[in-house]
Amino acid sequence: MTRVVAVRHGETDWNRTGRMQGWAPVELNAAGREQATAAGAWLADRYDVDRAVTSDLPRARETADRILAAVDAPLTATAAWRERDVGVYQGLPYDEVAARFPEFGLDEAAYRAADRAPESGESLRAMADRVTAAFEDLRGTDETVLVVTHGGPLCALLGHVKGLSLPAALSDHHLDNCGVSELDASDGDGDSRVVSENVTAWRR
Repeated sequence: MTRVVAVRHGETDWNRTGRMQGWAPVELNAAGREQATAAGAWLADRYDVDRAVTSDLPRARETADRILAAVDAPLTATAAWRERDVGVYQGLPYDEVAARFPEFGLDEAAYRAADRAPESGESLRAMADRVTAAFEDLRGTDETVLVVTHGGPLCALLGHVKGLSLPAALSDHHLDNCGVSELDASDGDGDSRVVSENVTAWRR
């Protein structure tokens, strides 16, 4: 059995102001750094982590580094766990994109257009496919793997494990900054399950 402990990155200024981050090299803000440090202490008390994998984008990598200050495990950074590449909409306010280009915002219209890619970017479907492939690659070992990634990939992953359509997966889930989700995965196809999702008990 492989246990996957998946964590969304800590807060950034772009999270706070509602800007589309995509692959932008945005770093954590002060609150995000505090969240990652607190989450690391909480995780260290509850899990014996064998190894860690993170998105190679700065906000995820910094979150992973701060968690691993408390959790002793080797870290691999990879593009497979990146957020969706939003292309030309990177840096724009979510509200503006939703109003002018609803198929590329963050609401039901965008989720129904999951196969459409923005200029210079990727579709939600392409993002979900690479993330679920990365998750499937974690199967087959008896270990606990920490994964630090982003909101979009985590919504897609939780939906994948629950057997939901991609639009349903994206609309039915919300992950807080440094929210923790645990998944159990076995060697058998389709035999994963969600143990917990978006846990923020580390805030106490």
